[in-house]
Amino acid sequence: MMQALVDLDVIVMPMLAGVLVIATHVPLGREVLQRGIIFIDLAVAQIAGLGVIAAGVMGWEVGGWATQAVAAGSALLGAILIRGFERYWPETQEALIGITFAMAATGGLLLLSGNPHGAEHVADLLTGQLLWVDIDQLRLVALVYLPVLVLWYWLGPGRLRFYLLFAVTVTASVQLVGVYLVFSSLIIPAVAVRRLQGLPAVVAGTLLGVLGYAGGLVCSLKFDWPAGPTVVWMLAITGLLSGAVIARFQSRRMPA
Repeated sequence: MMQALVDLDVIVMPMLAGVLVIATHVPLGREVLQRGIIFIDLAVAQIAGLGVIAAGVMGWEVGGWATQAVAAGSALLGAILIRGFERYWPETQEALIGITFAMAATGGLLLLSGNPHGAEHVADLLTGQLLWVDIDQLRLVALVYLPVLVLWYWLGPGRLRFYLLFAVTVTASVQLVGVYLVFSSLIIPAVAVRRLQGLPAVVAGTLLGVLGYAGGLVCSLKFDWPAGPTVVWMLAITGLLSGAVIARFQSRRMPA
């Protein structure tokens, strides 16, 4: 019993990180789905990651303010670029976002090509280091997320404001949980609750996301699996089941 409690204590900080990520990514993900720009999160997350890699190549401290500024600046420029795609080339927007993602991803590989630990850095960027999150990281991310949520629910997403808030949020998230979990946290709950509207959709998406993180972290601990990929799979399974339940419930409420 005591050993189980000690083991569960290991996932307290990662679980808090998951709750923080889901709280911001559910409303953002619903907006992404509504706008039909599914791969914006992958592109912006990868661009923010490229900024982190560039800062590391220049010898700046990982997690330091200079690195954060470079990552945030990169993500903001990427968001503004993608806003330009939406405005001037809407018919090829998704293709251009995909090209941007590919260029940012391979740009990082080029920057790390001479680094003996390059593969390790890329793996950390993609899958994150969820189990090693500490309270200082959570405080910093909470300070970023709080004004984002206030502006989102007070002023609404807007046009340019959506891209700027998205860039700021993803910059913090990708360094906390990695590119794959950023994408999954945005898109899976949004797809699962797409039949719902308003507050019920946000509440259901948030609960789904929290359950996905909790289940993934427990499985990671029990079976000694890598935390990030395990949470992605658990989010997908939870999302699939939740989407099926919501669809079944709504079909029963529809008049014959």
